[in-house]
Amino acid sequence: MSRQAEVTRRTAETDIALTLEIDGSGQAAVDTGVGFLDHMLTLLARHGGLDLTVRCDGDTRVDCHHTVEDIGLCLGEALRSALGDKCGIVRYGTFHAPMDESLARVSLDLSGRPYLVFDAPMPAQRVGDFDTEMVEDFFRAVSNTGGITLHIASLYGRNTHHIIEGLFKAFGRALRKACEPDPRMRGIPSTKGSL
Repeated sequence: MSRQAEVTRRTAETDIALTLEIDGSGQAAVDTGVGFLDHMLTLLARHGGLDLTVRCDGDTRVDCHHTVEDIGLCLGEALRSALGDKCGIVRYGTFHAPMDESLARVSLDLSGRPYLVFDAPMPAQRVGDFDTEMVEDFFRAVSNTGGITLHIASLYGRNTHHIIEGLFKAFGRALRKACEPDPRMRGIPSTKGSL
């Protein structure tokens, strides 16, 4: 069964088209108008084993806020749609990603219950033209529309680019693990019978 989804979002602030295949080969074609976000989404696809295309025409003349948050909303929606009823998946994933001097940790549960714990102080307010406070907002949007319980932490680090890159890589790897089929699990991985 193909686990893929296509999401579009059109508002006065953004026009987004996103496609996702969970069981991909890590290929990405990303053009958001925000260079650093393009870089992070490409890393996410590669480490998550996802095939991801994102095209966004956003009001970046204002700042990157609407573009980053709305793409997060679309990605979460695509994940939720592509996973369907989540029958037979591992459900949980945790990964530690070292990125030079920094170390990131992401633990997640594809529970259907959105919740974000974000403990990743950013030494710098900007990386290039990217507002680093948007990292938390991106993951909150993914969690909210994806129905993901998501715990994200930067355990230590000095370089803000490295810290953020580690977070996206760790998220991709943790997500990949959680989405994998569990050969011992039949049905929904919950005693409630639904996620």
